[in-house]
Amino acid sequence: MSELKERRRVVIPVRAGDVMAEFISFSGDETGKEHIAIHFNGKEKSNETPLVRIHSECLTGDVFGSGRCDCGEQLDEAIDKIDIEAGYILYLRQEGRGIGLYAKLDAYDLQDQGYDTYQANEMLHLPQDDRDFAIAAEMLKAVGVTKIRLLTNNPDKAKQMAENGIDVVEILPTGVHVNDHNRQYLETKAQKMNHTLDSEKLKK
Repeated sequence: MSELKERRRVVIPVRAGDVMAEFISFSGDETGKEHIAIHFNGKEKSNETPLVRIHSECLTGDVFGSGRCDCGEQLDEAIDKIDIEAGYILYLRQEGRGIGLYAKLDAYDLQDQGYDTYQANEMLHLPQDDRDFAIAAEMLKAVGVTKIRLLTNNPDKAKQMAENGIDVVEILPTGVHVNDHNRQYLETKAQKMNHTLDSEKLKK
């Protein structure tokens, strides 16, 4: 990976103008993917270490509010928290845990036949999780951040941050956004990928 550098910062009012966020683009990513860092100044900043959410793109969840995952709810939660505390959302263009949108829809079709999300990927000869969070570390370094508090339930994100020179001083779990459509998906993440989800909250 070549050295990532800031390309441009643009202030955009989000949430119908209730939240002001600074969208940061980058140059130097050899993959050509247009990852974005979204900076929030913080309305009640009480900690000098920025709160960071690494969020992988999910068209179905982020845009259309799909009930089959918890991505949209996690993104909304991150905006709420980071707008108060100050920090960054790193929005990575890694749809479907890195397999892409069409493959994700293929996996959904298999899940409708009774397979879980990881079994479906195996049947499609695709990796369980093909995301690379090293780019998130490079984005942070490009904006001058090397120490963070990380908002995540995924231990692999913290591991990859540490491996790529980012000091994770605190890990804050996201909420458990469960419904009848995503319960099995969340249970599978907890059981097979060691995501820190409260098992009691996953029960019916």
